[in-house]
Amino acid sequence: MSELSLDRDGPVEGGNPQGNRGSPKVALAVGAVGIVFGDIGTSPIYAFRETFVGPHKLALDTLHLLGVMSLIFWAMTIIVSLQYVTILMRADNKGQGGTLALVALISSRIGRTGYGWIAVMLGVFATALFYGDSMITPAVSVLSAVEGLTTVEEDLQPIVIPIALVLLIGLFLLQRRGTAKVGTLFAPVMVIYFSVLAILGLIHIVQNPGVLVALNPWYAVQFFMTDKLLGFLALGSVVLAVTGAEALYSDMGHFGRGALRLSWFGFVMPCLLLNYFGQAAMILNLEAAAAADAIRNPFFLMAPEIYRLPLVILATCATFIASQAVISGAFSVTHQAIQLGFVPRLSILHTSETEHGQIYIPFVNWVLMVAVILLVLTFQNSSNLASAYGIAVTGAMLIDTCLMAVLFVAVWRWKLWMAIPIAAVFFLVDGAFFGANLPKVPDGGWFPLLVGAIAFTFLTTWARGRKLMRDRMSEVALPIEIFAKSAMNSAIRVPGTAIFMASATAGVPSALLHNIKHNKVLHERVVILTVEIAEEPYVDSEFRTQFDDLGDGFYRMVLRYGFMEETDVPAALKKVHHCGGDFDMMQTSFFLSRQTLLPSKNPSMMIWREKIFSWMLRNAATAMEFFRLPSNRVVELGSQVEI
Repeated sequence: MSELSLDRDGPVEGGNPQGNRGSPKVALAVGAVGIVFGDIGTSPIYAFRETFVGPHKLALDTLHLLGVMSLIFWAMTIIVSLQYVTILMRADNKGQGGTLALVALISSRIGRTGYGWIAVMLGVFATALFYGDSMITPAVSVLSAVEGLTTVEEDLQPIVIPIALVLLIGLFLLQRRGTAKVGTLFAPVMVIYFSVLAILGLIHIVQNPGVLVALNPWYAVQFFMTDKLLGFLALGSVVLAVTGAEALYSDMGHFGRGALRLSWFGFVMPCLLLNYFGQAAMILNLEAAAAADAIRNPFFLMAPEIYRLPLVILATCATFIASQAVISGAFSVTHQAIQLGFVPRLSILHTSETEHGQIYIPFVNWVLMVAVILLVLTFQNSSNLASAYGIAVTGAMLIDTCLMAVLFVAVWRWKLWMAIPIAAVFFLVDGAFFGANLPKVPDGGWFPLLVGAIAFTFLTTWARGRKLMRDRMSEVALPIEIFAKSAMNSAIRVPGTAIFMASATAGVPSALLHNIKHNKVLHERVVILTVEIAEEPYVDSEFRTQFDDLGDGFYRMVLRYGFMEETDVPAALKKVHHCGGDFDMMQTSFFLSRQTLLPSKNPSMMIWREKIFSWMLRNAATAMEFFRLPSNRVVELGSQVEI
């Protein structure tokens, strides 16, 4: 068995430094309803509708209505309840979940082998696909909610897009201020929203309880037997009912698996299923002509006319919250990717003094905003956007299944006779959903794939270029022991502390060499500091610092951080008392190296990738900003490198 903490239900101490440790599970479960389940919770607004009015229309008869409902129920059961909530939530990396956390967990066990490299690439590609998904989700969810206005008054159609754009632009402008205060309203709004879903569904199920026979998988089988091709293609819309499943796994560190399981099985899943079955019951109760009209927007037509406008407002609030969660997720994933070395340093602002997870990355925010606006203006309505939606989600799910299979064998050490059949079931299900979404590529599915391909290229180019640059620098690095002895005779010692930031834990950083060459002085205390990012989300404080006394006032120090943590170097140094004494920031200078790439006669990367890497290097945030160094205590010295 693995060394994972498989029976820990609550959030780990490191997983939420200022968070809810010790809080009752029910309170955490309620909080999770407001933050985690927004994406999957807003799917009833458009998912059921799209299976019938999407690119591959289905007849509104009993066979297809019950068949689709059976597919939705079993998709939710197999993918969300079994794959993510029951199995993957056991795969925590010190309490944290998500694709990158899973990759880091697997990599730490199987090392830098060929299989380890494949796992890393799969994780990076899933991350790249997430960016495409995070662009489409706000657009399709908010637009589908605002379209509910047309069920109140058809003449409001011309103002749907302007209202949606105003809401979306306001959402992105809100990010800079942080969402800690607004977030306190999320849980009550979403609890009301899910309760309304359940009530509306129950009203129609009571009028036609026969719809519940769709719980029997035989109705899904019948659907496939009757319409083989249409049944397969319908999966491309059915999967919209489970989008957001990966959010449950990704947010495990904030709430704990116990709270998420309680909120999912005890509240969210029943509310969703009641609403989906209610929509099917309503359509079954209508005459053919009325059903054909109602299927264009069944979610809002479930409510009596007098309550339709309040429902539109409530649904719009829910989609606003769901979009907020996706954007925050993009910030979090980008922060993890930066720490793991796949994205260059970006400006990261902390929007809360108490919650470490509340961050804002301006570059990501503005790119997402521009993309979302273009999507709304290009696709014009939620049905067209739904055609683009799904392929990124199912691609990420299929990758999670691949990683899950590796997890079974390499980490949990399951016997093959048990691991292979279980993995095969999920490969079959997730593979079918992914295959059913491939026909969407010409109708808009190309967009998330294009975004994913671009993001994957940038992520892998940065990781490759960064490794090559470090290798070149280490080849010419002078051993610190030799340098210390020679420097003692050629430099004047001056009062104070000099900290030279180094990317490698061996050799002399170029900034130190340049300082000796040009200034010919050394401080009384010289610290060569390397910041290392571990393949785990959090590093315990007792393992944060490691140092070696090299003699003659020279020290080598390593600060270790998890990939979910802030790299606040001054804060860490204040807790260090054994490296030649305390660190007084007013008596300490930080020396940074800034590399400039030179064209190489024999480049190790293709020229176009080298140019991309060079551009990313030039536009990366400075180490001073990233490590939160005091600006008036920093000296930058340049160097040139060929890769």
